[in-house]
Amino acid sequence: MYPVPRRIALFIDGANLYATAKTLGFDIDYKRLLKEFEAGSTLLRAFYYTAVLEDQEFSSIRPLVDWLDYNGYTVVTKATKEFVDASGRRKVKGNMDIELAVDAMELAGRIDEMILFSGDGDFRPLVVAVQRRGVRVAVVSTIATQPPMIADELRRQADVFIDLAELRAKIGRAPSERQAAREREARGHYAQRQTSRPSSGSNEFGR
Repeated sequence: MYPVPRRIALFIDGANLYATAKTLGFDIDYKRLLKEFEAGSTLLRAFYYTAVLEDQEFSSIRPLVDWLDYNGYTVVTKATKEFVDASGRRKVKGNMDIELAVDAMELAGRIDEMILFSGDGDFRPLVVAVQRRGVRVAVVSTIATQPPMIADELRRQADVFIDLAELRAKIGRAPSERQAAREREARGHYAQRQTSRPSSGSNEFGR
């Protein structure tokens, strides 16, 4: 009789994972990340949480959000809020902790393992609550930086700690690769526009 694959769910704190990978000097390849954690498991859901700038038509995060949405991720977003603190400094607020925690608790009864991509110590009570429901919790962050990107209390609470630095070869790509991919895509769009451009004397409908 074959063993039943463990049921897992990924919970990605987008801003935290981005900052951690950037500090380590590489970009996340989200297609490879999904394949890495799907291997040998039944992946029920891969959540990606991020705040987006309010009242801004284009944001640098938008292309990534759109790609994730079409490639196996459940993207959860909310608009950031701008405010002025007590010292008069303008700040942006876009915390997704509550949304992540609610989704994790709702799914806890259907999974064997929760994989949390964040080093934020505020998630420790969530990890405790999920563990009480019999779910194993793995936390992905890094201690390879100074200071470490993960809060010590979160790392201690997790059943398993996975250092993002050790996953680099499997789920990462160098920033130069990203730039090269963008350039290839831009050249492809340019070539497509050139070949689809109507000949002289024709309008856009080919008349």
